[in-house]
Amino acid sequence: MIHPVLVIYAGGTIGMQQTGQGYAPVSGLEQQLRQRLGSDTPEFDWHEITPLIDSAAAQPADWLRLARLIRQHWYDYAGFVILHGTDTLAYTASALSFLLGAVDKPVVLTGAQIPLSRPRSDALLNVSNSLALAAAGQLHEVSICFHDRVLRGNRSRKLHSQAMAAFDSPACQPLLQLGIAPDWQVTSNLPPADLRFQPQQLPDQLDAQAVAMLMLYPGIQRSACDWLLEQPRLRGLVVLSYGAGNPPTAEDGPLPCLAELVRRDVMVVNVSQCLTGGVEQGSYATGAEFNRIGVLAAADMTPEAAFSKLHWLLAAGYTPSQCRQLWQVAVAGEVSLPTWVS
Repeated sequence: MIHPVLVIYAGGTIGMQQTGQGYAPVSGLEQQLRQRLGSDTPEFDWHEITPLIDSAAAQPADWLRLARLIRQHWYDYAGFVILHGTDTLAYTASALSFLLGAVDKPVVLTGAQIPLSRPRSDALLNVSNSLALAAAGQLHEVSICFHDRVLRGNRSRKLHSQAMAAFDSPACQPLLQLGIAPDWQVTSNLPPADLRFQPQQLPDQLDAQAVAMLMLYPGIQRSACDWLLEQPRLRGLVVLSYGAGNPPTAEDGPLPCLAELVRRDVMVVNVSQCLTGGVEQGSYATGAEFNRIGVLAAADMTPEAAFSKLHWLLAAGYTPSQCRQLWQVAVAGEVSLPTWVS
């Protein structure tokens, strides 16, 4: 028998309580929610991660743990809701979109800006909306349901630390706007599951040291990058560049280090620091330097999606050539165009 929804409580602000060291995730959220949700709430089963995770302390291994749990129960439920801390929720949503591949039911992530136990909490609204979306079964992808919108998981970012509408997908329209009477017959612009990329089985592990991120800034010196050459397990690097994908090109800047990393078969990818517009690598002479040394463009991919996609590619057993080829394909709707070439 297929049950409506499995709720996976991973931790986060939504279920936190005040402690002597500040807010921390604690057990007991299930009972609080069941007491406060309305009688017309879809039925759900509950699975609590042990130990619960403050999302600021989340690791890539936690993404894999969630993916395995969902895969284990895939045929038992019509949809899944993951209650997660907001700080790294966009990373987890992005990672799950790659790890799970083409799906035929909803996987919905949500959380809260204020704990359920506190006045003015947004937790109840976010959970009730997410349960309804998951039970409806119409949205066949990994999404984030927060405040009054449903967003594609791997296009989303946390843009506000204080606002209730904390998440947005700057380069992608919301999948659904939640009004007084939301229409759950929502369809995404992803192709049908049987036409989308089908990943291999889940990797054995995700190495937290395999991928790093480097933000460029005015005056950055090569010495600020050379530490990357001393990381024996480094296999991927997300570079956050200026504007349309431009780096500083001074002789004592980061380019020699990045060129050496590429020579060592480290996948170096170029993501814009801008919220929208993305990378057009080579439209400026400075950006053409990235093309010259073999850096891969990320189009309008978010930093979170680029980071998690690298982790997935590098852990899945693909050859370096296959990794570079798959980098240039939108495997889970993570870029605006169906396919693109750097």
